[in-house]
Amino acid sequence: MLNGQWIGPYTGTNTGMLVIELDERESHYEGRASTYDDDRSLTALVASIRTIDKSDAQHLVNVPLQVLGTSGQPMTADAARVAYPNVVLPETATATLNLSGDTLSVSAVTNIGTSITSTLGRSQAALDSAYASEPAVQTWEQFKTFVAALDYHRFIFRGQSTQRRLRTRYHRSGRADIALYLQNDIPTLHRRLSARTRHLFDLTKPDELGAFMSLAQHHGYPTPLLDWTYSPFIAAFFAYRLTDSAKAAFAAPDVRVRIFVFDQLTWKNTLPPLLNLTPHGLNLSILEVLPIDNERMIPQQSVTTVTNVDDVESYVRFYEERHHKQYLRVIDLPLAERALVMRELSVMGITAGSMFPSLDGVCEELREQLFP
Repeated sequence: MLNGQWIGPYTGTNTGMLVIELDERESHYEGRASTYDDDRSLTALVASIRTIDKSDAQHLVNVPLQVLGTSGQPMTADAARVAYPNVVLPETATATLNLSGDTLSVSAVTNIGTSITSTLGRSQAALDSAYASEPAVQTWEQFKTFVAALDYHRFIFRGQSTQRRLRTRYHRSGRADIALYLQNDIPTLHRRLSARTRHLFDLTKPDELGAFMSLAQHHGYPTPLLDWTYSPFIAAFFAYRLTDSAKAAFAAPDVRVRIFVFDQLTWKNTLPPLLNLTPHGLNLSILEVLPIDNERMIPQQSVTTVTNVDDVESYVRFYEERHHKQYLRVIDLPLAERALVMRELSVMGITAGSMFPSLDGVCEELREQLFP
């Protein structure tokens, strides 16, 4: 299938990076292709794609091209000519796509004769994480010692019950075209939720758009956000939360939960965060969104990453290798220690009742206490 995010280098008239993002529709695929030249003085281009059908071979004729502005948004033809008066800009392209297994071959020629070819691999985001657990942190006691030595607020944490890769719920759904999501899905959700929220969110303001998507995320709607926390112990709560202690007690030693440790301060200093979620230009930005109508954010010490990247871990690892820095670490703790961990977290005041200030949270907390 052609849907998903495809990323890889291209060669031809110039060299650079090609990103193709396609969503599956009933009878075809629809999305965008973007090119980012290695020469940053040259323009980035985007093309809206609609395939003829769902076959693995596609021939697309006279696909309109737009120049991407510095904001990451497409420019009109008139605006592009004003911005680049001495550049001959292509207006259309004819492209061929051929899928073979997990490899997508692409070739394209523009109306001014420039061309590219590329071989793209399927996203690896559905695979288990490639990060190895910290060897010196294998137990709950070692974890407490480890986090006590970390710089305050330099790191953010995320707990998961499995070793799966970092991936947003939006991307796990098989969707990839963020532009279409922002254009159609979010306004539809906004119309439905506005009758149930005390605050009327103004989606034209980045702060309110972020707050609205965070609220939707906390109530199960797929978004391109990942929830993190400044507290390693809250992350541990979410890592262990989904399994009951009676089952966990019989877990094998190699059955573990995972806690991600992200050096958010170094990441932001190296790659400044974007204020707007843009469908173009790969990015992973750390945001502290406003807790509007969202009572969970404050007790959870919540912080958010927003991304248009499907395989977040490969994206982070790429910059780790490029900058010779370590941004992301993982800690795997034994599931069998769940009863001990949850008891100590409860003493700290970290319970379902405090994390989810609602009837559901109170009932979950009492279930944990009375029906272990």
